[in-house]
Amino acid sequence: MVIMCFLAIIMLTFLLGVADCAGTERTGVLDTDTDCPSLCNCEDDGMLLRVDCVDLGLAELPSKLSVFTSYLDLSMNNLTLLPNRALSNLHFLQELRLAGNDLTDIPEGAFSGLFNLKVLMLQNNHLKQIPSKALENLRNLQSLRLDANQIASVPESSFRGLASLRHLWLDDNTLTEVPVHALAILPTLQAVTLALNSITHIPDHAFANLTSLVVLHLHNNQIQSLGDRCFDGLLSLETLDLNYNDLAMFPTAIRALPNLKELSFHSNNIRSVPEQAFVGNPSLVTIYFYNNPIQFVGKSAFQHLPALRMLSLNGATDITEFPDLTGTNSLETLAVTGTHISSLPGTLCDQLPNLIQLDLSHNLIQHLPSFSGCRKIQKIDLSSNLLTSVPMEGFQDLTHLRLAGNTALRHALPVQRLPKLRVVEMPYAFQCCAFVPGENSKSPYVWKTENISKDLVTGKEIHIIANQEDARDQNNFLVESEVDARPQHSVHCSPAQVCPQVRSSHVRVYLGAGWCESLFGLLSSFPWCPTPWSCYPSPSPRSPRPLLPSIYWESWPGSTSSMASLAPPWLY
Repeated sequence: MVIMCFLAIIMLTFLLGVADCAGTERTGVLDTDTDCPSLCNCEDDGMLLRVDCVDLGLAELPSKLSVFTSYLDLSMNNLTLLPNRALSNLHFLQELRLAGNDLTDIPEGAFSGLFNLKVLMLQNNHLKQIPSKALENLRNLQSLRLDANQIASVPESSFRGLASLRHLWLDDNTLTEVPVHALAILPTLQAVTLALNSITHIPDHAFANLTSLVVLHLHNNQIQSLGDRCFDGLLSLETLDLNYNDLAMFPTAIRALPNLKELSFHSNNIRSVPEQAFVGNPSLVTIYFYNNPIQFVGKSAFQHLPALRMLSLNGATDITEFPDLTGTNSLETLAVTGTHISSLPGTLCDQLPNLIQLDLSHNLIQHLPSFSGCRKIQKIDLSSNLLTSVPMEGFQDLTHLRLAGNTALRHALPVQRLPKLRVVEMPYAFQCCAFVPGENSKSPYVWKTENISKDLVTGKEIHIIANQEDARDQNNFLVESEVDARPQHSVHCSPAQVCPQVRSSHVRVYLGAGWCESLFGLLSSFPWCPTPWSCYPSPSPRSPRPLLPSIYWESWPGSTSSMASLAPPWLY
């Protein structure tokens, strides 16, 4: 019984102590004069405190930091030194931001006592080496930013003790090689960026121990070659970025990445895509490899990629045949531009029944197959090709169509077969007249050119774009936002044209003004009376014959105006 009473007293004392601490903290958080450093902004974070001291010109750490601080932002100041154990009492600190200062080195004990630190940001400083001694006791650290410094090498022991690290930024430094050994002791890593360095080669097994890695950024380096097994071990990798490098060969090492979903290697020097290039990547959803001087694409290169949603082949100037996409039937966005392709396969829609956006601009395409099998197609860009006609099958759900630059295409489009069209660009201005409503179901004036369709059906509220700025930029045409459907919608057509339907309401006004001008012109055309008020006797007996040429010359505008008024309205 005595023991029970003793334990009860101890428990009561403990609870009272906790309550007192909590009460003190709550009072402290509200009393910024007590716990918030001078000039800084503080916010209550439950039982803890968030301290913001950004861009205050601080040359040293602020004083009076509460022991209950959970978040401390000292970015964009003038800090040059972190004293030993200066933050050692901040046991609840979870995020520390020191970006954009003038730190050149961090001493061994600078982060002592930060047992709960999870995020440490040291980017945009002047660090020349990894502060490994200062980092080694941060066992709970999950995110470390060391980008935009002057780090030239990463020793093997740089990250020793960081057993929980998941995200590591080493981009925008001066690295010349992948820190293979330093990364090998970080099996929990999920994202690594080594971009914007001077790395020239990725060796075999460079990331072998990173079995949990999901994202790897290697863009904007000087990578010229990849080891055949450089990506071995990356069984969880989903995103690989190799853009803006100097690769001359297709990266066949990607076949070791069974879960890869997004692959980018655009803006390199790759000249060929081999047969079955992505045979080891059945999970691929997106591929970007435009702006490569592609000369050859294997017929089976893009086959059997059932998860692929987006494929971009922009700028592959030497491609002459459309790629075979058998087994890649989930594709929704396809861009094949700037090539020498002159025709499309008749099985295009059979292979791509889920296609929504298609960009085939700047090719040499002369004929199109039927799009009746592409039941989901909404946006098509066929600008700058060699088309002479456009089949309308399958266009009933089309909202965007670009045909500008097809100079041999002279027919107007049958509007009734494009009920959902919102944006259209045509080679010639007169072709926009098909999208202008008249008083009746058809235009009162029909163009006499034999190559222009007379089927100008109008049954909805339509207007013409006033200038080219209203049309979307060609690079954004396939990804511009959808226009909300309305019972009565407008079709935006460019280039703009003042059509007969629009002019007909103004013709009578123009003709009346023309006849008035012609009457005055005819009266002024008589050589003996240039104007009614100028008919008076000559003060000189001389003959007026020398003045006749000048008088006829002056009367010419009136005569031409009278003739112009007799012209039919469709000539204006």
